[in-house]
Amino acid sequence: MRITEITPVDKTRVRVSFDDAKELVLYKSECRKLGLEEQADISDAQYGHIYYEIVGKRAKKRALHLLEKMDRTEEQLRRKLLEGQYPEELADEAVAYVRSYRYIDDERYARTFIRLNQERRSAARMKMDLLAKGVAADIIEAALEEELETAPETLIQRLLEKKHFEPQAADARETARMYQYLLRRGFRSQEIMHVLKADFT
Repeated sequence: MRITEITPVDKTRVRVSFDDAKELVLYKSECRKLGLEEQADISDAQYGHIYYEIVGKRAKKRALHLLEKMDRTEEQLRRKLLEGQYPEELADEAVAYVRSYRYIDDERYARTFIRLNQERRSAARMKMDLLAKGVAADIIEAALEEELETAPETLIQRLLEKKHFEPQAADARETARMYQYLLRRGFRSQEIMHVLKADFT
């Protein structure tokens, strides 16, 4: 295998490109220590050492560091690692590594998300948000079934109270504006109209 190009990424890192189209980001100090130079040949064993022992272990450490800062879904963690220019295979291995120690758990994430947000978001909105974070639909449905404690109409009533909105005292324009606000929150039209006692059909 031949190194075709070594290009700067930032002040401390470089991108090492190989003739099989693979690329690895290494620290400049690592390149010097390993004696890597453009147009130089390296053995499969040396490449494997760099790929798995250096970059692969770094990906796992990076994954742990990201989870120390905040809880994430598997997909969110994978995206962050790919943004950090780790190869897809090593990003997947890092996610599998932290999953094996239960440092990451999409089911736990979904349950926590629902418990924290069910007072201000509808079930439909929370499902959309969790899907966008990469949580599987079946995990979301199970978590909603077990964690959702409040009926949609009750949530709507609480939001109205926070907004100091009284349906009986509001005119048609104010009611329509509140209706649109609640729709954006993910509540269904029928649920909203039941609380507002209004009909927009």
